[in-house]
Amino acid sequence: MLQTSENKIHVANNLMDMDQDPRKRLYFADGRRKVDYVLVYHYRKRSSVRGSPSQHRLSIISNGSYPLGVEEKDPEGGKEEPVEVVVNVGPSDPADGEKIMIREEFEGNLKDAGLEIERDKETKAHGHAFIRLHAPWQVLSREAEFLKIKVPTKKSYELREEKGLAATMNEVWRKLNQPFQPKVPHHEQDHSRTKFLSHCFSRDKLHLYNIKSKDTFFDNATRSRIVYEILRRTACTRTCQTMGITTLIANGVYDSAFPLHDGDFHPNGQAEGKNDRQLLHDEWARYGAFYKYQPVDLIRKYFGEKIGLYFAWLGVYTQLLIPASVVGIIVFFYGWATVETNIPSQEMCDEDQNFTMCPLCDRACDYWHLSTACGTARASHLFDNPATVFFAIFMSLWAAMFLEHWKRRQISLNYSWDLTGMEEEEEHPRPKYETILLQKRQRKKKNKKNKNETGHEKLTWRDRLPGYLINISSILFMFGVTCSAVFSVIIYRITISALMAMSPDPEVKSNVRVTVTATAVIINLVVILILDEIYGMVAAWLTELEIPKTETNFEERLILKAFLLKFMNAYAPIFYVAFFKGRFAGHPGNYVYVFNDYRMEECAPGGCLIELCIQLSIIMLGKQLIQNNIFEIGIPKLKKLCRTLKDKERVPKEIVEQPGRRQQWHLDYDLEPFDGLTPEYMEMIIQFGFVSLFVASFPLAPLFALLNNVIEIRLDAKKFVRELRRPDAIRAKDIGIWYNILSGLGKFSVIINAFVISFTSDFIPRLVYQYMYSETGTMHGFINHTLSYFNVSNFKPGTVPSISGLGKDIAFCRYKDYREPPWSTEPYQFSKQYWSVLAARLGFVILFQNLVITMSMLVAWVIPDVPKNISEQLKKEKTLLVDVFLNEEKEKLQLIQSLFSRDLTQEQQEDLKVTDQTSLPLQQTQPGPLPPTSSPAPRSRPRAASFSQFTRQMSMSPRSDVTQHTAV
Repeated sequence: MLQTSENKIHVANNLMDMDQDPRKRLYFADGRRKVDYVLVYHYRKRSSVRGSPSQHRLSIISNGSYPLGVEEKDPEGGKEEPVEVVVNVGPSDPADGEKIMIREEFEGNLKDAGLEIERDKETKAHGHAFIRLHAPWQVLSREAEFLKIKVPTKKSYELREEKGLAATMNEVWRKLNQPFQPKVPHHEQDHSRTKFLSHCFSRDKLHLYNIKSKDTFFDNATRSRIVYEILRRTACTRTCQTMGITTLIANGVYDSAFPLHDGDFHPNGQAEGKNDRQLLHDEWARYGAFYKYQPVDLIRKYFGEKIGLYFAWLGVYTQLLIPASVVGIIVFFYGWATVETNIPSQEMCDEDQNFTMCPLCDRACDYWHLSTACGTARASHLFDNPATVFFAIFMSLWAAMFLEHWKRRQISLNYSWDLTGMEEEEEHPRPKYETILLQKRQRKKKNKKNKNETGHEKLTWRDRLPGYLINISSILFMFGVTCSAVFSVIIYRITISALMAMSPDPEVKSNVRVTVTATAVIINLVVILILDEIYGMVAAWLTELEIPKTETNFEERLILKAFLLKFMNAYAPIFYVAFFKGRFAGHPGNYVYVFNDYRMEECAPGGCLIELCIQLSIIMLGKQLIQNNIFEIGIPKLKKLCRTLKDKERVPKEIVEQPGRRQQWHLDYDLEPFDGLTPEYMEMIIQFGFVSLFVASFPLAPLFALLNNVIEIRLDAKKFVRELRRPDAIRAKDIGIWYNILSGLGKFSVIINAFVISFTSDFIPRLVYQYMYSETGTMHGFINHTLSYFNVSNFKPGTVPSISGLGKDIAFCRYKDYREPPWSTEPYQFSKQYWSVLAARLGFVILFQNLVITMSMLVAWVIPDVPKNISEQLKKEKTLLVDVFLNEEKEKLQLIQSLFSRDLTQEQQEDLKVTDQTSLPLQQTQPGPLPPTSSPAPRSRPRAASFSQFTRQMSMSPRSDVTQHTAV
């Protein structure tokens, strides 16, 4: 029960001696009570007057009154301090007065909930006021029981030790991994063979827990989570119809609310005295620690399970990119090693073949020799070779193994973090939902005289229908914007190609394709980066229109919208190059034109796969370098600079506090607020798409993703430890909807890679030629087989090259397609070879999909979701917990029986003087009344039994004795 002296909100001096222990900056002014949470609001006073040394500012009391002449004394020495007295003549804005009343009621309700509050002296005309909250042991134990927080008990058991070859291999692997392990105390504890049983906290079973100190039994993250839960459910019903701190922040009553970091992140020189933040900074949030494993348990302890799961998932993903990168490098070097022996590349580079190709544009372009595209053909073989098919199958199985491995890792973390059997917590409504619901109730009260059941109102689909309609139309519009951007880049490529082809400079003409491709991809990258930022804001706005009730619903809907928009934005140019470019260009004499002047673009002579590789590599590397790294570093620093400049403008220079005398809550307030994990997950999911969807065209994608993620982990760690306020510790058992998105991308990648190999690469045409049309069973003659003939006399007027450098005796030119020659009965129609290749392509798609999906399902079936050792330990812990509680019940029963038997023996010896009673059981004895004046000998106080056990034991004794022993 709280003391009456604690009912007042203490007013403390926020300027402490900086020679004190830095850890004292995390406590109240008394140096004993820890600051568990901080509330911040902005205040403004109209006027101020000087007061005598004995006068102090008006302090807010928990009941909302303003007593004059309240003397606050320094808790250390009791000295009074002369300060400037601020007299509230009245707020300059009526809204400020309303906010003051709301804050008074809210803080009073917090006091009623058991929290202890301390505030700063408001010695300035205006500025930020900090309210510190502390949860005493009574509140912590009560809320921990309500939240069913699992804590370790005194009972422990030894883990089963492996023997034989497995133990030897594990020991060797542990020694090899030792240099890569972070030097944190939690990691050393994890390798011990002793495991303590965990159980939901209960105030009735305190003797089961190893409580060395009530102040440190719950760590800082758990304490802040308990306080945040109280803040989230505390209501203001007298001044406003709101529920929780999130609504008050949304309405501007408070600026922000956050838990404190564990002091400064700079090390103090003592290895043993480092706090968790300093450990994370030294062993995790430095680029020099890139080779070490992440201290996932310490991350979870400091930031909570939700953030811990994100970094654990990112670590698993990055770790599994290593074998994918190795295989991708092998595939790339295989293409590089076999490029000299590749027969199609040799035929394209052979000038003796003398394939005269049709012009690439009308009038301005001349006939050209296929040997001039030798470089493109050789580069294309690096990525378009038989090993590419194997790599596509491997990456599809890799995606399935990654998901299965993560499920096992997730269950292992749930076990070690005591999340097994965790129930979903009830979520409170979002501020927007509460506001609209309140408006609906008010409208209903005005429109109807009957006010029955107004408290059970809720938003229906009719209330959300306008938002749904706007959502659908806006998403379709955004898809149209993305397609328009892609089409605009296509127009750019077509027009620039035509303009460069008209240039009289031969060097410009020879570099048309390279210049146009490179500049178009850069333009695509810039457009993607700009639209990405716009789509992120649009997705948040559209989600708000749907009026989700809880934060979980809001987050899931936001993730789906943002993923759809950003997926379409990032992959639309790549899909165009992979599946549409060159397929609707027509053929010589019957080309397809854009705006009646420009021909649709065609693929390079070596095929579209090399262009797809260039497009994918530049967009992937550009997004990772610019968006994921430069933006993540630059934007938070710009925001921090803007906030600093804004605060300096708002606060006069003469009252700016000295930077060396600032407390931890001031330092944390200057950091950026935590905006959630959605941006972090999103960039990794988009990267996963680059790695898995079009990996057949770019085997080096896993390698570049690995290099990026090594930097990304340390960059995110540095941001969380140094740049952001400490997030609220949120419990979570999994990564939520992101797993479903990953699973969907993994299945979608099988289809995409099948179509890329079949329709974008030349793998299937080569197989068809070698086994159906080649006379020698080799690839000799493949290039001639893929080129069709065109009679130059069939060119449309105005499309023939105006000036030809190859002579005027050209009768036929060649173009890449499977069509009948001009001397055929059906000239320029699709040939039988075309239909054979098309059938083979479709057959390969079906075969590839079924084969890979079957193998993926086999992998998922072979690898169990729950590791065997975890399942065994779970069963063992359940058995041990049952034994613990049965032994406890047995002990309590024995204590009560011994207590009753001792009382009965004394009574019968004194009153009834019965000599032979030792052989009778307790249930057969008839006790007499207790002597009113007898005082039995003092004995040790027995441990209290539960009410159910006590009543069960009392039912065994006669009814007349019940009233005599209830006092015991």
